[in-house]
Amino acid sequence: MPRNLLLRIASCLLLLASPAAFAATGPALAGIPLEFFIFALTLLGVALFHHYTLQVALSGLATVTIYKLIFTGFKFGVGLAGLGLHLQHEWVTLANLLCLLMGFALLARHFEKSHIPVILPKYLPDDWKGGFVMLVMVFVLSSFLDNIAAALIGGAMAHQLFKGKVHIGYLAAIVAASNAGGSGSVVGDTTTTMMWIDGVSPADVLHAYVAAGVALLIIAYFGAKQQHAYSPIIKNANTHTRIDWARVGIVATILVLAMGTNIVVNLKFVDISNSFPFIGVAVWVAILLTIPVRRHDWELMPETFKGSIFLLSLVVIASMMPVEALPPASWMSALGLGFVSAVFDNIPLTALAIRQGGFDWGVLAYCVGFGGSMLWFGSSAGVALSNMYPEARSAGQWLRHGWHVVLAYVVGFAVMMAIVGWNPHDPHKVSAEVPAASATH
Repeated sequence: MPRNLLLRIASCLLLLASPAAFAATGPALAGIPLEFFIFALTLLGVALFHHYTLQVALSGLATVTIYKLIFTGFKFGVGLAGLGLHLQHEWVTLANLLCLLMGFALLARHFEKSHIPVILPKYLPDDWKGGFVMLVMVFVLSSFLDNIAAALIGGAMAHQLFKGKVHIGYLAAIVAASNAGGSGSVVGDTTTTMMWIDGVSPADVLHAYVAAGVALLIIAYFGAKQQHAYSPIIKNANTHTRIDWARVGIVATILVLAMGTNIVVNLKFVDISNSFPFIGVAVWVAILLTIPVRRHDWELMPETFKGSIFLLSLVVIASMMPVEALPPASWMSALGLGFVSAVFDNIPLTALAIRQGGFDWGVLAYCVGFGGSMLWFGSSAGVALSNMYPEARSAGQWLRHGWHVVLAYVVGFAVMMAIVGWNPHDPHKVSAEVPAASATH
């Protein structure tokens, strides 16, 4: 078990270990509720037994659920009623994630079979710079697509470009590039979309690209060098290969419908974003509509479903943690949240930060968005890509070969602080949207 992974899990506990952070009362060690230790043990189990990640995650979820049923209750009540209310509150996020993970797996396969990745080497440099350019492409795709889709498309391209032999360090770079590309765009990452839904201006997260651009250069250089030494890019594409435009059309249909739905749902005229998983359903509407065009690879679904349930299990455990406040907003706490997001799902962390206010939203977007790239299960993009490349499900190998992601995170953050600085935003929904009588609710 890598020592720095243990340190990161410990930092997750310590960063949240202020008295104001804990809402529920119950058994605790050193002032830290036992739920956090159960969660930490679950993450340790995932790291140690990466061939049994689903079993470990489900066991952790069952343990936390039983513990809270007996001792502490949930955010919205105690017993089975409290559990039901909690799941009712979380079901839209969970359903969207499930639909996106399952649907984008089919999307990535269609992109791979479109033959675009096969002819791509004709337009890329045939040395390590080809891998570099491909990571830049993933970054750009993620700026206007969901980072999950960008990572899976990158994984499909890499499979073709490198004859199926993709270095774990390069897989880490693909995930990092997709998360970096989405960090400055309100349509590129779940966390930035959450900020947008809550009223944060898209312009207030845009400067995350200052750090993300620097981080991209670092991970693209070292990741491409690792991949070139491991398995160079193919030099000669099949000159007789033709693009399957029908499959390209399927990919475009899925993405356009998902993006369009995302934009419509996030319009401020009517707040319906938390009532139904519109984006996930839109993806599957597009998949069903395109059945007559080309056959979807339904045989991918069982394994993809298992990987998706693993991710959702961790998300549910994270949502059950008794966290009601983060450390006071500062550039140091934002930097720390990036490391925490590698082991603690960034969706509840972002929700807490939005509720608390006082953060520089661009800095926070970069930290919680890119920080999850430091471990394979730290972001939805990493979990999705690990479904395509199961060998990536090793925290030790990810840290050993993806060390440049940690370096890129720190250097990118430092550059952003030097150029942009820390410019916290006032809470954007205090007096304008919340009546005074309910402000303490």
